[in-house]
Amino acid sequence: MDSRIRRLDGALLLALLAFAVLPWYGLEGGVWGGGWLASWPLGSEAAPGIAQIALRHAFWLVPVALALLCAVLLRFRPPGEGRGAMLAAVGGAGLALLVAEGLSVGYQGWNWSGLEALFGPLDEGQPPFGLGAFALALAFLLFLAFGLAERGRLRGDAFVLFAIALVVALVSTFVLYPLASLFVGAFQSLDGTFDATSFSANIVDPSIWSLSCLSGAGSCGLAWRTVFLALMTGLGTTVLGLAFALAATRTRFPFKKLLRILTILPIITPPFVIGLALVLLFGRSGLVTQGILAATGYDGGRWLYGLTGIWIAQMLSFTPIAFMVLIGVVEGISPSMEEAAQTMRANRWRTFWTVTFPLMRPGLANAFLVGFIESMADFGNPLVLGGSHGVLSTEIFFAVVGAQNDPARAAVLALVLLAFTLSAFMAQRLWLKGKSYTTVTGKGDSGRHAALDARLRAGVYALVLPWILFTLVVYAMIVVGSFVRTLGLDNTLTVDHYAKAFSVASGENGIRWTGVAWDSFWTTMEIALIAAPLTAMIGLLSAYLLVRQRFAGREALEFLLMLSFAIPGTVIGVSYVLAFNLPPIEMTGTAVILIVCFVFRNMPVGVRGGIAAMSQLDKSLDEASLTLGANSFTTLRRVVLPLLKPAIVSALVYSFVRSITSISAVIFLVSAEYNMATSYIVGLTENGEYGVAIAYSTVLILVMITVIGAFQLLVGQRRLRRETRNAAPAAAAPIAAATLSQGKVA
Repeated sequence: MDSRIRRLDGALLLALLAFAVLPWYGLEGGVWGGGWLASWPLGSEAAPGIAQIALRHAFWLVPVALALLCAVLLRFRPPGEGRGAMLAAVGGAGLALLVAEGLSVGYQGWNWSGLEALFGPLDEGQPPFGLGAFALALAFLLFLAFGLAERGRLRGDAFVLFAIALVVALVSTFVLYPLASLFVGAFQSLDGTFDATSFSANIVDPSIWSLSCLSGAGSCGLAWRTVFLALMTGLGTTVLGLAFALAATRTRFPFKKLLRILTILPIITPPFVIGLALVLLFGRSGLVTQGILAATGYDGGRWLYGLTGIWIAQMLSFTPIAFMVLIGVVEGISPSMEEAAQTMRANRWRTFWTVTFPLMRPGLANAFLVGFIESMADFGNPLVLGGSHGVLSTEIFFAVVGAQNDPARAAVLALVLLAFTLSAFMAQRLWLKGKSYTTVTGKGDSGRHAALDARLRAGVYALVLPWILFTLVVYAMIVVGSFVRTLGLDNTLTVDHYAKAFSVASGENGIRWTGVAWDSFWTTMEIALIAAPLTAMIGLLSAYLLVRQRFAGREALEFLLMLSFAIPGTVIGVSYVLAFNLPPIEMTGTAVILIVCFVFRNMPVGVRGGIAAMSQLDKSLDEASLTLGANSFTTLRRVVLPLLKPAIVSALVYSFVRSITSISAVIFLVSAEYNMATSYIVGLTENGEYGVAIAYSTVLILVMITVIGAFQLLVGQRRLRRETRNAAPAAAAPIAAATLSQGKVA
């Protein structure tokens, strides 16, 4: 049988199963429990789509059924360009009809008054989509991809076409749709009706835009405080990150291994723990504050609580990220450029400022952008240290869960925050667009990097050494604080904090997890371990499409994939609540919304890592595999993926760590049943249980280190066989042939 007929039969089988067998709408107890089978197929809750037309008088499903009928009729036409065009049209139309009817009809009937005037009121609305609706959407995507393949698009490669359609659909659903819901939510009142006055009142609120601080008549608004803090954090982390990178690569700094360790620790540390450590040091009852008070009688007051304390915490948290960005840039500058400058009589000082530093501009821009966006998105440190000086992220949180309960204000504040981060993202792209910073070519380069001028070296050490000492003291406080009753007040050693959080008891019924932290701990581990491989899969698949395929809209897709990097977590949390709290997709209060949030929040790192790794693989490997008869899916699975193990590990590790340490988005999405570790620790902090909070955070750090090592062992390392001196060079085709026959790369 023709492969085109066989794959269409599979898609039709899925579509008929979705519309005639599976529950069309979401079920309270979930579909996997099987309880819905008792009322299937004529119960209005568990009925498939075809039965819902009669049971609910759901005439809005009739066009969807007609699109499916057209696909069935096309099965009996011979394959070719004509059928392909019609099949692609049916797939696209079916998806559009599903989206339209899902957005148009809600629980109470029509979502838009214009539709009610046109068609009349509905006797009954519809619940959110269930398994049947999602399965039919997938079938329509398959129809679209298979139709384009029959028309010869992308060499008729059905797998590549379906992968592109799937990635576009996922990004549209879980990135663009929530942002659109956020925009709409800014113009809605509490009952969901259109209300432009709420937007106009909030957008001109003086508490957001006031500049009274410039005249000394008051404080600046939320927006300007947040921007000022982000600019200072971006600038400070970039300067410190550059100093660390220069110390590690251009000097004989004796503690280079320590630098590497310090770059890992803040990344695997929950974001507000550093703020807690600063409170233990410099708070009203802090160790340093009390020591100074006892020695000099000077009371430091509450200087830590405000923008100063938040800035110090953010510098500690985000400087390692800037270092990781910049060290690769500093090492990547060709030594021959610096040697050429010195050959022309330039000294080390002039060489650095006229040759080396200008070539760092992409890295400096990226480091500043990361620091700026991370500061904008930071929620934990401002919550702990902000006091009365809130920033946009914390005010958004209080607008949603505080006494004011004003979702429209939260949406407006989120739009303001999003506008700032996207502006920085676009400004960075425009600044670097069209400029070339290439210094490493295919030619050999055996030069050595120029050592730093003595004045620069002294300046680097003056920044690096005190900061290392300060960081070590802060992390020492994290460990010590978990083993004393109340640091600074009662320094008696104890393990009570760990016992309260992670106690275990055994009895007649077996082991009981009696600690207060176990529920959130197991939930966090389960969700993070599910999200990590999904993030890696979608990220690397997207990277494969961007690097190995040429199709219309490729640059736009790359921009959309990277867009979630520029969206602060607070904005994502609010937008997900607005988008997925009502039909057609309702996920709030479930584990699914947490997993989806983590996948699409962390996906850009997997995409960039995959693009960087895949760009190093010669395309002749793919071409040889295809020439030998393998399809694109087999080539990706057996040739490309085994050579991408470092990128796979990076995506897994980053997603896992960020899933555990994330707080800004999670705080809006957790529920009593699915509470994450970071949210639980915030609750402990608000109740003043600092010891238990720090003990919990310490355990999380140890767990993350262990799981990171396990990921490394599980995925393994890329192994490339080197030919012996007497062997002839291997061509791409034999390598690909061995790969296809053995299923691995030797």
